[in-house]
Amino acid sequence: MESISVQRRRELITQTRDQLKLELRDNYQVDQEDLRAWRAGDHSALEASYGGWRDEVAEMTAAGRTLRRVRVVSEPLSEYQQMSVRFSGAAVEAGEQLRWLPRRLTSALPLPGNDCFVLDRNIAMFNVLDGDNDRFEIQLCDDEHVVKFCLEAFEAAWTLAVPHVDFRPEAVSRLQ
Repeated sequence: MESISVQRRRELITQTRDQLKLELRDNYQVDQEDLRAWRAGDHSALEASYGGWRDEVAEMTAAGRTLRRVRVVSEPLSEYQQMSVRFSGAAVEAGEQLRWLPRRLTSALPLPGNDCFVLDRNIAMFNVLDGDNDRFEIQLCDDEHVVKFCLEAFEAAWTLAVPHVDFRPEAVSRLQ
Protein backbone atom coordinates (compact mmCIF):
# COMPACT_ATOMS: atom_id res chain seq x y z
CA MET A 1 0.00 0.00 0.00
CA GLU A 2 1.16 3.47 -0.84
CA SER A 3 0.49 6.31 1.59
CA ILE A 4 -0.80 9.42 -0.24
CA SER A 5 -1.58 13.04 0.63
CA VAL A 6 -5.01 14.60 0.99
CA GLN A 7 -4.27 16.57 -2.18
CA ARG A 8 -3.48 13.38 -4.15
CA ARG A 9 -6.66 11.79 -2.77
CA ARG A 10 -8.70 14.74 -4.02
CA GLU A 11 -7.02 14.60 -7.46
CA LEU A 12 -7.83 10.91 -7.82
CA ILE A 13 -11.44 11.42 -6.78
CA THR A 14 -11.98 14.32 -9.19
CA GLN A 15 -10.50 12.32 -12.09
CA THR A 16 -12.73 9.30 -11.46
CA ARG A 17 -15.75 8.43 -13.59
CA ASP A 18 -17.16 5.70 -11.33
CA GLN A 19 -16.77 6.00 -7.57
CA LEU A 20 -17.86 3.51 -4.95
CA LYS A 21 -17.53 4.42 -1.29
CA LEU A 22 -18.03 2.18 1.73
CA GLU A 23 -18.23 3.99 5.08
CA LEU A 24 -17.94 1.91 8.24
CA ARG A 25 -17.82 4.41 11.11
CA ASP A 26 -20.63 5.95 13.15
CA ASN A 27 -18.83 9.27 13.61
CA TYR A 28 -16.17 11.30 11.79
CA GLN A 29 -14.02 13.93 13.48
CA VAL A 30 -13.76 15.94 10.27
CA ASP A 31 -17.47 16.85 10.56
CA GLN A 32 -17.47 18.03 14.19
CA GLU A 33 -18.46 21.58 13.20
CA ASP A 34 -21.57 20.18 11.52
CA LEU A 35 -22.29 18.06 14.60
CA ARG A 36 -22.06 21.14 16.83
CA ALA A 37 -24.55 22.91 14.53
CA TRP A 38 -26.83 19.85 14.74
CA ARG A 39 -26.71 19.87 18.52
CA ALA A 40 -27.47 23.62 18.53
CA GLY A 41 -30.42 23.12 16.17
CA ASP A 42 -28.75 25.34 13.54
CA HIS A 43 -30.29 23.70 10.48
CA SER A 44 -29.44 26.62 8.20
CA ALA A 45 -25.70 26.03 8.85
CA LEU A 46 -26.17 22.34 8.07
CA GLU A 47 -28.14 23.04 4.91
CA ALA A 48 -25.29 25.30 3.77
CA SER A 49 -22.64 22.70 4.64
CA TYR A 50 -24.45 19.79 3.01
CA GLY A 51 -25.39 22.11 0.13
CA GLY A 52 -21.72 22.29 -0.84
CA TRP A 53 -21.64 18.51 -1.23
CA ARG A 54 -24.95 18.60 -3.13
CA ASP A 55 -23.39 21.06 -5.60
CA GLU A 56 -20.32 18.83 -6.07
CA VAL A 57 -22.56 15.83 -6.71
CA ALA A 58 -24.63 17.80 -9.23
CA GLU A 59 -21.44 18.74 -11.11
CA MET A 60 -20.25 15.14 -11.06
CA THR A 61 -23.48 13.71 -12.40
CA ALA A 62 -23.80 16.45 -15.03
CA ALA A 63 -20.36 15.35 -16.27
CA GLY A 64 -21.55 11.73 -16.51
CA ARG A 65 -19.78 10.55 -13.39
CA THR A 66 -21.39 8.22 -10.84
CA LEU A 67 -21.15 8.02 -7.08
CA ARG A 68 -22.55 5.11 -5.10
CA ARG A 69 -22.14 5.12 -1.32
CA VAL A 70 -23.03 2.64 1.41
CA ARG A 71 -23.03 3.82 5.01
CA VAL A 72 -22.86 1.01 7.57
CA VAL A 73 -24.60 2.28 10.70
CA SER A 74 -25.17 1.10 14.25
CA GLU A 75 -28.66 1.11 15.74
CA PRO A 76 -29.96 3.18 17.24
CA LEU A 77 -28.19 5.74 15.07
CA SER A 78 -25.43 7.87 16.53
CA GLU A 79 -26.11 11.60 16.68
CA TYR A 80 -23.76 11.99 13.72
CA GLN A 81 -25.69 9.49 11.61
CA GLN A 82 -29.03 11.01 12.62
CA MET A 83 -27.71 14.28 11.21
CA SER A 84 -26.47 12.53 8.08
CA VAL A 85 -29.81 10.87 7.41
CA ARG A 86 -31.62 14.18 7.86
CA PHE A 87 -29.39 16.24 5.54
CA SER A 88 -28.17 13.74 2.89
CA GLY A 89 -31.34 13.96 0.81
CA ALA A 90 -30.14 17.01 -1.14
CA ALA A 91 -27.12 15.11 -2.48
CA VAL A 92 -29.34 12.14 -3.33
CA GLU A 93 -31.64 14.47 -5.28
CA ALA A 94 -28.53 15.78 -7.08
CA GLY A 95 -27.56 12.25 -8.15
CA GLU A 96 -25.67 10.52 -5.35
CA GLN A 97 -26.81 6.92 -4.98
CA LEU A 98 -26.82 6.43 -1.22
CA ARG A 99 -27.83 3.39 0.78
CA TRP A 100 -27.83 2.69 4.51
CA LEU A 101 -26.83 -0.69 5.92
CA PRO A 102 -27.68 -1.51 9.53
CA ARG A 103 -24.56 -2.99 11.12
CA ARG A 104 -26.57 -5.97 12.43
CA LEU A 105 -26.84 -7.18 8.81
CA THR A 106 -23.07 -7.20 8.22
CA SER A 107 -21.99 -9.97 10.60
CA ALA A 108 -21.37 -12.50 7.83
CA LEU A 109 -20.04 -10.01 5.24
CA PRO A 110 -16.35 -9.82 4.46
CA LEU A 111 -15.68 -6.08 4.74
CA PRO A 112 -12.42 -4.11 4.63
CA GLY A 113 -11.04 -2.92 7.94
CA ASN A 114 -11.18 0.73 6.88
CA ASP A 115 -13.51 2.98 4.92
CA CYS A 116 -12.71 2.53 1.27
CA PHE A 117 -13.24 3.93 -2.17
CA VAL A 118 -13.06 1.95 -5.38
CA LEU A 119 -12.22 4.28 -8.24
CA ASP A 120 -13.10 3.24 -11.79
CA ARG A 121 -13.08 -0.38 -10.65
CA ASN A 122 -9.26 -0.51 -10.71
CA ILE A 123 -7.97 1.41 -7.69
CA ALA A 124 -8.76 0.97 -4.00
CA MET A 125 -8.21 3.83 -1.60
CA PHE A 126 -8.57 3.56 2.18
CA ASN A 127 -9.19 6.23 4.80
CA VAL A 128 -7.42 4.99 7.92
CA LEU A 129 -8.79 6.71 11.02
CA ASP A 130 -7.36 6.92 14.50
CA GLY A 131 -9.15 6.15 17.77
CA ASP A 132 -10.74 9.61 17.78
CA ASN A 133 -12.19 9.12 14.27
CA ASP A 134 -9.72 11.54 12.72
CA ARG A 135 -7.89 10.70 9.50
CA PHE A 136 -4.52 9.14 10.26
CA GLU A 137 -3.47 7.96 6.79
CA ILE A 138 -4.76 7.58 3.24
CA GLN A 139 -3.69 4.37 1.53
CA LEU A 140 -3.75 3.70 -2.21
CA CYS A 141 -3.66 0.26 -3.77
CA ASP A 142 -3.96 -1.02 -7.34
CA ASP A 143 -3.35 -4.69 -6.51
CA GLU A 144 -6.04 -6.54 -8.45
CA HIS A 145 -6.82 -8.89 -5.53
CA VAL A 146 -7.36 -6.01 -3.09
CA VAL A 147 -9.48 -4.10 -5.61
CA LYS A 148 -11.54 -7.24 -6.30
CA PHE A 149 -12.06 -7.79 -2.55
CA CYS A 150 -13.23 -4.19 -2.12
CA LEU A 151 -15.54 -4.39 -5.14
CA GLU A 152 -17.10 -7.61 -3.87
CA ALA A 153 -17.47 -6.19 -0.36
CA PHE A 154 -19.10 -3.05 -1.69
CA GLU A 155 -21.53 -4.94 -3.93
CA ALA A 156 -22.48 -7.35 -1.12
CA ALA A 157 -23.13 -4.39 1.19
CA TRP A 158 -25.03 -2.54 -1.56
CA THR A 159 -27.32 -5.52 -2.09
CA LEU A 160 -28.31 -5.62 1.60
CA ALA A 161 -28.48 -1.86 2.14
CA VAL A 162 -31.64 0.26 2.08
CA PRO A 163 -31.90 3.12 -0.44
CA HIS A 164 -31.86 6.54 1.22
CA VAL A 165 -35.44 7.33 0.18
CA ASP A 166 -36.68 4.15 1.90
CA PHE A 167 -34.50 4.26 5.01
CA ARG A 168 -36.55 4.74 8.19
CA PRO A 169 -34.22 4.39 11.18
CA GLU A 170 -36.99 5.24 13.63
CA ALA A 171 -38.85 2.12 12.47
CA VAL A 172 -36.02 -0.21 13.54
CA SER A 173 -36.93 -2.43 16.43
CA ARG A 174 -34.15 -3.35 18.83
CA LEU A 175 -33.63 -6.81 20.27
CA GLN A 176 -34.58 -6.91 23.94
